[in-house]
Amino acid sequence: MESQVRGGTRWKRFAVVMVPSVAATAAIGVALAQGALAASFSVSGQEFKVRAGLLEGTGFTQYGAIDTGKSLDGKTDEAHPVAVSAFESAKITNLCQSVVTPIPLLGKEVTLKLTAGDKGKKVEASQLYIDVANLDADDAVFGKMDIGVAAGSATKGPKPKPEEYEQKKASPFGFAQQADTATLTGVKQTAWATTAGTFKLSNLHMGLSWGSGEKYECY
Repeated sequence: MESQVRGGTRWKRFAVVMVPSVAATAAIGVALAQGALAASFSVSGQEFKVRAGLLEGTGFTQYGAIDTGKSLDGKTDEAHPVAVSAFESAKITNLCQSVVTPIPLLGKEVTLKLTAGDKGKKVEASQLYIDVANLDADDAVFGKMDIGVAAGSATKGPKPKPEEYEQKKASPFGFAQQADTATLTGVKQTAWATTAGTFKLSNLHMGLSWGSGEKYECY
């Protein structure tokens, strides 16, 4: 295993960095407000799974933050510690997102599954912020990486916005890392939210199924 503050960095099964995930609405090429970020809204009471065959990102920054929202039944306030991974731009091959919703009245579960970028044309995103809870990757390679940068001093990719500082969801003096490039393969993750300046989903497909588990979800 190699680890360098500057130069190429390669970490096997890197469990902190995360990849972009498809919004449940699956809006293709929708431009959101410049500087939008995942932690700026109340998150749902459900995590979602994301799998990607390959992520190629440029202008990468990662820092810690807190996402807040309600439990799925709406009765409890919840706070979720997350690692926010931000990319100036990213291209993703073989992207899949799934989320399971329980139907209490029927005693069943419904899985929503989205796929894109699986027919030779990659998913493309810009100004991408993703709030991840857990991630596994078969391989991860970083170019010209800096580890231990203060979040407010990051220069290579998107960094926390003033709204996050004002809401006490991130600290400009907290730990962050950044790199010119990030390439991850065989990614599996769970996340709470994602936002992007633009998100273009090629060959998008969405399906609903009764049930949960590997047969219905992304993994």
